[in-house]
Amino acid sequence: MTNTKAGVAATGTGVRSRPRAALPALCATQITSWGVLYYAFPVLNPTITETTGWPAGATTAAFSAALIVSAIVGIYVGRVVDRRGPHAVMTAGSVLGPLSLLVVAAAPHLAVFTAGWLLAGASMAATFYQPAFAALTRWWAPDHIRALTIVTLAGGLASTLFAPLTAVLADHLSWRGTYAVLAGILAAITVPAHALALKAPWPTAPPHLPNITGGHEHVVRSRPFRMLAVTFTLSAFAMYAVVIGLVPLLLERGYTTTQAAWALGLGGAGQTLGRTLYAGLARHLGVTARTVTLIALGALTTAAFATLAGPYALLIAVSVLAGVIRGNLTLLQATAVTDRWGTTHYGRLSGLLGAPAHAAAALAPFAGALLAKPLGGYPALFALLAALSIAAAVTAFGARPLSREE
Repeated sequence: MTNTKAGVAATGTGVRSRPRAALPALCATQITSWGVLYYAFPVLNPTITETTGWPAGATTAAFSAALIVSAIVGIYVGRVVDRRGPHAVMTAGSVLGPLSLLVVAAAPHLAVFTAGWLLAGASMAATFYQPAFAALTRWWAPDHIRALTIVTLAGGLASTLFAPLTAVLADHLSWRGTYAVLAGILAAITVPAHALALKAPWPTAPPHLPNITGGHEHVVRSRPFRMLAVTFTLSAFAMYAVVIGLVPLLLERGYTTTQAAWALGLGGAGQTLGRTLYAGLARHLGVTARTVTLIALGALTTAAFATLAGPYALLIAVSVLAGVIRGNLTLLQATAVTDRWGTTHYGRLSGLLGAPAHAAAALAPFAGALLAKPLGGYPALFALLAALSIAAAVTAFGARPLSREE
């Protein structure tokens, strides 16, 4: 009886190891953190550049630098969560986020503006999906897919809620005042939620899976891990370049800005739908087949954008399907470590695995815009991105879990 109880606690499946407030709290904080720290910027950036005279490329570069900082700091955050749980690190990130936005709001020149975003990047690493996924994976395993799905469904509402709210605030306040108000909202929701709802004891890490003969260092050096990192990096670059490039692609083909915006927005709705389908997909496909299939389908939708000029309804359908695949890919990456190497070093391994993919996602919008012109336009760019996705699907075969780690 004692051993059974110990095993339950070790895997995080015991009722006492699951803080009931954690899941709804993380849903609220993911909506708010993503909404304020990520989705408010593209809404405010045109106003920022217009009122300050700062180049749009420079302000966007500051934001992208924040995403790169988030990728790097995320490696350390994963290690901390593995050892101590999410309480301290996510609470600290919740405090840093509003402070960084106040620096951004008060910035007298571009250098301070950039410094504020670099601080915001550290906050992103401590409050976005990665530490939340690590917490839920340890607390909710083996039912973690359900918990992860709920949180990502909530996170998908971030742009729906905060993009319009940011626009409304900007109609009545300056961009600096808008960021100050958003910083207050961020602090009011995330600081108490993380401080109070994540205080439960951190379950003991479960033992290694039978196929793991060494610690996390052995996993990181293994061929499957390296190939999976390459797979997710190529896929992330292609996926985010497609998202940012969809509007200019449709404008280049003669559609209006409103039509292009609707295509992009309905793709976001497809992303939410896709996340509801992942649990069923995971039951019917093994981890390698699931990875290859989803990335290959992403390549197919990107190729469709490259080749189809219309009709508009067909492009909407492709956008929704592409969104469904993106939604599944979010959960695929969230469960990639657990499916192959268990939950023992989830935070550390997911941080290392995700760092190059996050960096690629941050650089993709710039690289895509730079490549479109020499390639001859966005259709050619999308054809190249489809080829990158196909390459990612091929490398996914090399990430097949081994029966015993070599």
